[in-house]
Amino acid sequence: MKKQKVVLIGNGMAGINCIEQLVSRQPNTFEITVFGREPHYNYNRILLSTVLQGATRIEDITINGKSWYEEHNIKLYTGETVINIDQQEKIVVTDQNREVSFDKLIIATGSNPFVLPIRGSDKKGVLNFRTIEDCKKMIEISKKKKKAVVIGGGLLGLEAARGLLNLGMEVDVVHIAKHIMERQLDPIASKMLQAELEKQGMNFLLEKATEEIIGGVSVEGIRFKDGSKVEADAIVMAVGVRPNIQLAKESGIETNRGIMVNDFLQTNKPDIYAVGECVEHRGIVYGLVKPLYEQGKVLAAHLCEEATDGYHGSTLSTQLKISGVDVFSVGNFIGDETTKIVTHYDQLAGIYKKIVLKDEKVVGSILFGDTKSGNKLLDMTIKQKVITDEEKAVLLQPSDINGSPVAVMEQTDLICNCNGVTKGTIIEACQLKGLTTIDEVKKCTKASSACGGCKPLVTDLLSYIQSDDFDEVVEKETLCSCTDLTDEEIVSQMQLQNLRSINEVMKELNWLSESGCPTCLPALQYYLQMIDPEESKETVRNEKGYATINDDGTYSLTPQLYGGLTSADELRKIADVVERFQVPRVELTRGQRLMLTGIQERDLHSIYLALELPFTSNNLYKVQSVHTCNLALCSCDKRQALDLAIEIEKSTDYLLTPYWVQIGISACLHNGADSTTKDVGVIKVNRGWEIYVGGSSERNVREGQLLCIAETDREVYEVVIGFIQYYRETAKFKERSWEWVDRVNLLHIREVLFDRDLRWQLLSRIEEDAFQHKKVLTNNF
Repeated sequence: MKKQKVVLIGNGMAGINCIEQLVSRQPNTFEITVFGREPHYNYNRILLSTVLQGATRIEDITINGKSWYEEHNIKLYTGETVINIDQQEKIVVTDQNREVSFDKLIIATGSNPFVLPIRGSDKKGVLNFRTIEDCKKMIEISKKKKKAVVIGGGLLGLEAARGLLNLGMEVDVVHIAKHIMERQLDPIASKMLQAELEKQGMNFLLEKATEEIIGGVSVEGIRFKDGSKVEADAIVMAVGVRPNIQLAKESGIETNRGIMVNDFLQTNKPDIYAVGECVEHRGIVYGLVKPLYEQGKVLAAHLCEEATDGYHGSTLSTQLKISGVDVFSVGNFIGDETTKIVTHYDQLAGIYKKIVLKDEKVVGSILFGDTKSGNKLLDMTIKQKVITDEEKAVLLQPSDINGSPVAVMEQTDLICNCNGVTKGTIIEACQLKGLTTIDEVKKCTKASSACGGCKPLVTDLLSYIQSDDFDEVVEKETLCSCTDLTDEEIVSQMQLQNLRSINEVMKELNWLSESGCPTCLPALQYYLQMIDPEESKETVRNEKGYATINDDGTYSLTPQLYGGLTSADELRKIADVVERFQVPRVELTRGQRLMLTGIQERDLHSIYLALELPFTSNNLYKVQSVHTCNLALCSCDKRQALDLAIEIEKSTDYLLTPYWVQIGISACLHNGADSTTKDVGVIKVNRGWEIYVGGSSERNVREGQLLCIAETDREVYEVVIGFIQYYRETAKFKERSWEWVDRVNLLHIREVLFDRDLRWQLLSRIEEDAFQHKKVLTNNF
């Protein structure tokens, strides 16, 4: 039987989801050709905000890579735009003069960002936020500019603003309405969200209408219609999107706001269909992923000549994808004279829940601060379920941190609304195929592969499946005998469930021992402080972790002398303190520091205040004092190496690490700092600087591996700091750097550090971590 030729115009989420449905239903029926105007494989556009925020890499948001197209014999032309549809001959023509015939044509051209028709919108520095290229431009401009203005206080604008904040820019959000996200939130939730985002650093300019973008060739600011101005180096237009219907309109296909389709996604032209954001169905244009996937499913069934009731529209829900902010809304969340409203509002705890009822059925809701009931409310809204008084009480009360929300869900309840994946489907896949990670579940069932909003539920379900309630035996390296979870799973649960103390972790993750053990307790404390040092309840309990207790009950303190250098003023302070508090001994450490030993506990705080010097810790896992070649082993100039050591030491001063990290910086090939046997070693050579990693000077000496040769001091700094941060983010607690290098592979580490965008993100995160750790240590002293 001859295969039907299907051509898809648009390589985005909606169109490719439809193709996935086609090849899964009838893999040998269609000959498929796909055109995409972007030079990429199919990727998750919704997760661009997480890339901009630094939580995800660009390569991680690819949904279907090269192998998928090859596996299904799909011809893909990227970076190529269809410019004409010949309906009579059934041929599409591209901007590269390529002609491809079709039996069935699917138009999935998506949307274009709306650019305000104002003066100056064509200036350099005016950006959109729609594609990978837009994301890259925003990351690049943040390296050179300091002040950004985002026009648009909706979902997209806020996600863009959060990303720019993470990139180190000062951000103003301009919004024409009185409240942000007024289409998804009521005034109470909107004000709560605004207050939370202001804490994160956003500044809001509300009820402002932009009149002109001012400046010369490049952006310098915005003038509003009320006459006020605001300065800006970059402007991001995030005021909405418009269906991309130009090709359809020029081809004589009926359009209104979008391409007009019936319940089977057919246009008014034979054998031509449309799905996604470019479509108008029953007067509605959808911009969220769930409706687009539902359309694709119906169209695939129709093309496969399978029975289908058609597409009848979707119930919309919104979930904000900004780190640290939980917001959910669905349906008619405002209400009217025909509805009743029940609410729970705890301003102190930052929790707001609102359920709108009509004839005792849920027609809409808003959740702020606690969104665990979101999927349940969405399901009730879609199915128009009558809600009982008991269900109202359960949904409105704060979530039980000791209980798992998935444990009480029915197996028919949806976990992933975008892809229609139920709890029962995931459980079955895990039991039959031995799935243990969220990535495996995503690949097998598609759960969490779209908007990502269900990822916490999927993770929670995985943890529940792997608990004692199931008989499945999973062979994996757990943290210790107190838990069935690996380090990675524990950290993931901490982040997704917002766990902020050891007790919370043990309760929520079903710890087998109530008191823990010497292995898991310090590991949990480390992970908690790594995830969020400012919020973690497991703070350092003695003099900022600086004091080391000795065998005789006295303490030792080591002032931080950056680069091993000191001055007469610092030495005089130390000498005065030694005499005043009768400190028995002052020792020269191997880290080229002076350690005051034999201090009484009662004098710790007073000595710290009297010295007015920073301290280094000998007992916390952290970057140790950078070893330099101060000793006169040779006559080589050591100033450049000392300056580099001081800069690295100050940047890592307050950071915790999985294990002690020793760094050596040698000014010449004499290797006066023993750099080749350090976790990180730097040696000055004729070509620049050799950088070694993964060495060890412990009992079994291990020589470091050459990571790279850096030409400049700045490159050395970026590579070393990037290496330390990547080690901090991906190593297990107590995993030495050389063990980590062997596990993740030196080649992979090079790929990460040599990518300028990825390296920049690591540098940004380590700077933020150092700031937060310093603030916590200072406040807790």
